[in-house]
Amino acid sequence: MFSETSSYIENGLRKVQPYFFTFEAFAKGRWLGRTVMDIFSSEFRAHPPEHYEKAIKLGRLLLNGECVKLDTVLKDNDFMQNTVHRHEPPVVADPVQIVEETDDLVVINKPASMPVHPCGGYRHNSVIFVLGKEHGFQNLHPIHRLDRLTSGILIFAKNLETKHRLDAQIKGREVKKVYLARVEGEFPEKAECDKPIFAVKHKLGVCRVCPEGKPAKTTFERVSFDGKSSVVRCFPETGRMHQIRVHLQYLGHPIVNDPLYNSTAWGANRGKGGIDSTSDHSARTVSSETEHAPSEQSTDLDPKDSDEGSKVKGQGATVDPICDECRVSRRDPTPKELVMYLHALSYEGEGWSYETPPPQWASEGWVED
Repeated sequence: MFSETSSYIENGLRKVQPYFFTFEAFAKGRWLGRTVMDIFSSEFRAHPPEHYEKAIKLGRLLLNGECVKLDTVLKDNDFMQNTVHRHEPPVVADPVQIVEETDDLVVINKPASMPVHPCGGYRHNSVIFVLGKEHGFQNLHPIHRLDRLTSGILIFAKNLETKHRLDAQIKGREVKKVYLARVEGEFPEKAECDKPIFAVKHKLGVCRVCPEGKPAKTTFERVSFDGKSSVVRCFPETGRMHQIRVHLQYLGHPIVNDPLYNSTAWGANRGKGGIDSTSDHSARTVSSETEHAPSEQSTDLDPKDSDEGSKVKGQGATVDPICDECRVSRRDPTPKELVMYLHALSYEGEGWSYETPPPQWASEGWVED
């Protein structure tokens, strides 16, 4: 698994060599009685039908371990394999720092931009894979969550007994959590928000304040103000999805570079004071906008270049003649574009406490590049 590919550092980014990966699945109930072409053209729309015809000729699509035809009808217990050429998005080149390791725990300082688990396009550029490949840690159990763009303290248990013990402390609200955020404007010296949070749609990954939401409470203390933005210490008492970000938005002080909750798609006030249910369209709009950020834009290569895959960089990188990504040139995002100014500073429970140094953007006199 770890030997599938390798990573390298370029332009302040951690990049993964493109590699071949096989997706495997038993036929789902809704697939039964349908042809392979029908399933791929309706449920896997990343490629046109011609792509799958080429994949079959190259032996990339298998049914029960054998080459398949596009007009083959799926039956119960059929086993499908689809080998694709994966290009993972880059993440910032900051290392995954080990804050502390004991017989029962691994505590790290997670870099911004890196997801905890493999998800979406990320696999080797995930915390779990980096800890396994570069530090030899396997079968770790995360105690809490951090969003992909959030940096800071992340705690893993090495065994289920420790996981259950710490899970109980978190659910019992016995763990003191402290975060740092840089927000728009002059934040009050102290503030509190106890508005319930509602997930507009979990698949979208967007939330808002709503009376029908789950109870949530965050208190805040201003650390500094530079005339334009404030560094704020955040104390979440509950652990709702995007809680700190949503509460800061509601208070009218969204995180300076939050791509979701500091967007005009929420309206002229950017969601200050909340929005009504008719504005759930705003959530869908802003979710769509983040999927098409400048760092994700691409341009087609000249045909004479695309066959040679001249834009696939890195020692040992593979090139696939039917891979669309090999024919595309994407500009590198800057590390700044992959960082959000929200950092998990410390977690403290009965008999234990872990803390990281504050990030550079939280320091006195910091000036954005």
